[in-house]
Amino acid sequence: MDPSAIPPLFRFSQFEVPWALGPPDGRYLIRRDGAGPAAPPSHVLVLATLGAQKPGLLRPSRRRRKAQPEPESSPVAITRATIVELGDPLTTPQKAAAWLNGAGEPELAAGLGVLNRVLHSHRLAAADPHVHGIGRRDALAARLGYGAGEEVADGLWTDARELIDAGPRRRRTKVPAAQARLAALLTARHHELACEELALRARLDLDDGRAREAALQVLVALDAALAELPEDPAAPALADRLETLRGLHEGVAAAAQVALAGPLGPSERAVTAFALERIEAALRARAAALPG
Repeated sequence: MDPSAIPPLFRFSQFEVPWALGPPDGRYLIRRDGAGPAAPPSHVLVLATLGAQKPGLLRPSRRRRKAQPEPESSPVAITRATIVELGDPLTTPQKAAAWLNGAGEPELAAGLGVLNRVLHSHRLAAADPHVHGIGRRDALAARLGYGAGEEVADGLWTDARELIDAGPRRRRTKVPAAQARLAALLTARHHELACEELALRARLDLDDGRAREAALQVLVALDAALAELPEDPAAPALADRLETLRGLHEGVAAAAQVALAGPLGPSERAVTAFALERIEAALRARAAALPG
């Protein structure tokens, strides 16, 4: 057979989650972050709702119904997100099979990054602060595979395999620290700090590649930490860490100033990442020092 007659095979990653992601079902053309409108597209995202009745098809009843003691569960909307990589297609079935055999979590993480970038853009476009990205552990199913163009655009494939997320193993005899902290927060034995939430937002921005937003968020988180932690009951155990945070403020402020004007350079990225790590370490130390 003439090799030119073989259609190119495109790599894809695919995730299924038990909720509606936000953007309507359909195909979304994506260019790489920072590329101009004349650049070739890098990915196609295909969103499809599976299983549950789609919004708009339910007819509300005018009659009031009495709730049953054990009502049946409502159907869950399953969203399937397929991220198709357009660059460097696989030219032969042998190359495709070899790629799939060697692919794993790094390739899946790259696809998840593209999906979360789309969800972040939808958050901005819809002006909806409740739109959020997904993590690896949110997926009911996660796959890698390849197929011809129209095939993968319809959620199908030539070959694929599912990756099982083993997750961290936990000892059943030991209550996880996060669970103990949750109980302390809910029963008012601990109180939450503004810098905790700000640091989490900065971490999300940094991990998702939004360095400018992360630099600005880290500065606010650092200012909040330096205001809140010295007045905290755990402050005596944090003296050295607070001194470290104070010493980082000038560099963090400079990185944030650069972020206001444009992209960060390597040194500003490094300062931002290191400062966030130190804030997170101080917050972990604070949680450990507080009485249970």
